[in-house]
Amino acid sequence: MEALFSNIFEFHWQMAVMWLIGGILIYLAIKKEMEPSLLLPMGFGAILVNLPLSGAVNVFDKVTGEWEYGPIDTLFSAGIANELFPLLLFIGIGAMIDFTPLLSNPKMFLFGAAAQFGIFFTLIVASLLGFDLKDAASIAIIGAADGPTSIFVSNYFNSNYTGAIVVAAYSYMALVPIVQPPVIKLITTKKERMIRMPYSQKEISKTTKILFPIIITIIAGMIAPKSVALVGFLMFGNLIRECGVLKSLSETAQNALANLITLVLGLTIATKMQYESFLNVQTLMIIALGLVAFVFDTVGGVMFAKFLNLFVKNKVNPMVGACGISAFPMSARVINKMGLKEDPQNFLLMHAVGANVSGQVASVIAGGLVITLVSNAIR
Repeated sequence: MEALFSNIFEFHWQMAVMWLIGGILIYLAIKKEMEPSLLLPMGFGAILVNLPLSGAVNVFDKVTGEWEYGPIDTLFSAGIANELFPLLLFIGIGAMIDFTPLLSNPKMFLFGAAAQFGIFFTLIVASLLGFDLKDAASIAIIGAADGPTSIFVSNYFNSNYTGAIVVAAYSYMALVPIVQPPVIKLITTKKERMIRMPYSQKEISKTTKILFPIIITIIAGMIAPKSVALVGFLMFGNLIRECGVLKSLSETAQNALANLITLVLGLTIATKMQYESFLNVQTLMIIALGLVAFVFDTVGGVMFAKFLNLFVKNKVNPMVGACGISAFPMSARVINKMGLKEDPQNFLLMHAVGANVSGQVASVIAGGLVITLVSNAIR
């Protein structure tokens, strides 16, 4: 009974705020079906770690009289602090990706590069707002809408705001259907959104599909060595898919492995959502800056497509440029839906998928470039 009352006396109103945030994440996961495999465990974890004297994060040892790491904190050290979960998750993501639309239309690589503009823009803005350069770099990666890369970069720099950064990154991934359409409509005309892009599927040989992940890994390792671990695991997952001799392993990576890691990742991220470190002005600034990065990544892709249209004969629907972010395949689905809404005969899905998978690779390389640039700048 005494222990019960001691727990009650340890209650703080900030805990209730975090329970509300957790409840919102659970609502979005269940009611709106936004990334349920991630937002559901994140929401539940946010409640779990903000209970009075929560033993999930730290445990009181009666023998030593000291607090020790709890189960979830131990999980964080074992899976996120050493980058294990993001790397394993990238194997699953790589196994899900079919690069055929990109290989059929290689110019879509350009949109993956253009749609990373928001990352570097936000890096500058965050620095001007007073964030340490390492934290500013970690915040900027939110714009890629790529959770594993955000985890990788923020952990590399040992950012003080890992929890807020990861929550923002995954939240904006889930909010692609809400954020991207109004931004795209604001900077395009109806005529531009109705541009048709005929698609002709080219025959891509099995040899090409096998060599592609290997070559991309080598190129990424030469251009941005800091990104080679993430790119390498992403491409290894794709190699498992395309080699043709590991079908059952490929299916396991796409389903069981990816789903399990995502669930555990969501719970583990919650260790960084304790109210003491989460409820502050900096967190609100990070969420706002993450939105800026995400919006400007979208704008960068769209404006680059409009720029190309000044010179090319076969016009590009500017909406496809917005798919250069890493949120695969949500962004491609959103753009295809927007195209059909403007013109029921305008099927943009394959072009959008090509740009989207390009963005998946480009965001990881961009993360590596940011790490390299910032590391060199602070030496």
